[in-house]
Amino acid sequence: MSALRVGLFTECYRPIQNGIVASVDALADELRARGHEALVVTPEMPKYRDGERPVVRLPSLPLPTRTAYRLTVPYLPRALGALSIVHTHSPFVTGWLGARSARRARVPLVFTYHTQLEAYAHYVPFEARATRGAATRLTRSYANAADAVVVPTQTIRRYLLDLGVRAHIEVSPTGIDVARFARGERDDALRARLGVREGRRMLLSVGRLGREKNVELAIDAFARLDDPLVQLVIVGDGTHRETLERYARRSGVAARTTFAREFARDELPDTYASADAFVFTSQSETQGLVLVEALASRTPIVAVDTPQTRDVLAEAGTIVPADAEAVAAALRRTLAGEVAAHPAGAAERYGVAAFADRMLALYDELLRPVSLAALALG
Repeated sequence: MSALRVGLFTECYRPIQNGIVASVDALADELRARGHEALVVTPEMPKYRDGERPVVRLPSLPLPTRTAYRLTVPYLPRALGALSIVHTHSPFVTGWLGARSARRARVPLVFTYHTQLEAYAHYVPFEARATRGAATRLTRSYANAADAVVVPTQTIRRYLLDLGVRAHIEVSPTGIDVARFARGERDDALRARLGVREGRRMLLSVGRLGREKNVELAIDAFARLDDPLVQLVIVGDGTHRETLERYARRSGVAARTTFAREFARDELPDTYASADAFVFTSQSETQGLVLVEALASRTPIVAVDTPQTRDVLAEAGTIVPADAEAVAAALRRTLAGEVAAHPAGAAERYGVAAFADRMLALYDELLRPVSLAALALG
């Protein structure tokens, strides 16, 4: 395949840290390592300056809600140049600008479906049912305008089919640098900084702190452990953090709960490796990149039961109902060492090289010839 110039259009990017940003960076870095050009197109963030990564920042405005995200001004700069492929990661304004770029340049449009928008209706100040209906229509119309839709699990493929998506759907789990997370080491100094004193065990939760992430369930389960020798460490930040801090106080576990805020990605491998167990209580994920990171780190996992989580974990980890006592019981067994370690290589299928292989194969297929769907975008 000759060198490609891929436009990666994403509504959220650095300095925001979440699974979408990690996915975009993983793909972009691997494409560049293989001699392709990967250009990230994303809203401008005030006072933030990008490093050496090629990024085109679009004019943006603040949103009328408490969020780190920005409203993209619908403007495409000339600096964008010619693209071989447009790969979008959002169906909002930035995503539609990507679709418009694909139409103008007569190149294929690929859309990665990262987020079940219906689960985020509480962020919009309108009636919840109407908001969920609008989110469903947006997802369906945008996905059907693409040449191919990428989803991370078979469960989400079936979900989009049920929603009425008729575009080609490619199942391709988001990749990470598996070897990097596998190299993480237990760090007693790190544990101490996180409030895990000598002789205590560390229960870890990682992720953006939003209402839809259901971290209250992790706190409830932790409270039911009633074990003064276990410290809950919550890595991540978001608009729901203060609510969760109050919840921990009301639950009587604030003194044994560390809200560690966001960590840089290069700090995460040692963080996972330093934990005695990882707890995952979100039910709104399309994949759950932190599950893959915990798998690669071989950290024992307790996760609530969803079809997506079963797709990701397969035979690894302990999957339980979304019930505080059930989660607490599984954590007790895990922290007591009664649960077998993940099988060696459980995370190998999530390697970033394999992820890039699948994306390049999809790009190649769409470029021979350019599909009519891309030419019909309006």
